[in-house]
This record gives sequence, structure tokens and C-alpha cells, in this order.
Amino acid sequence: MSQQQLDNRGLQPPEPMVRILAALASLENGSELAVLMDREPFLLYPELERRGFEWDFVEQAEDFLLTIRHAS
Repeated sequence: MSQQQLDNRGLQPPEPMVRILAALASLENGSELAVLMDREPFLLYPELERRGFEWDFVEQAEDFLLTIRHAS
């Protein structure tokens, strides 16, 4: 499984969401998008679900990690 990475720390809304959705447009089946975030992107979740993705959101020491993949 390959993984793309995106660093959205320090960005103001809606830029993190725009960048994530743009990256997902080219995400291949079986790949993941790992995104470093400053906050949990609650408004993104319905859009991910609508587009057929699933995700994990984990709090780390100084930031958050959002991992997105195609739903199985």
C-alpha cells in the first residue's frame, strides 16, 4: 500500500479541506493519504463519506494525523 503525505498545519480554513479534496482526486485504490493537521476537520467528514472514503483521526504529541483511504 502506498501513502501520499500532506502537511496542513498552520493553514486557515478552507485551505486544508481544499488541499485534501484535491489530493484525493488522484488517490489510487489501495493507497492512503496521510495528513498532518492542527485540528479535527469535522466539516470534511460528510464530504469524505459522500465521495466514498473512510478515515482514521489520531491525536499525536503536538498535532493530529488524519489518514484517508477508499472505503472497502
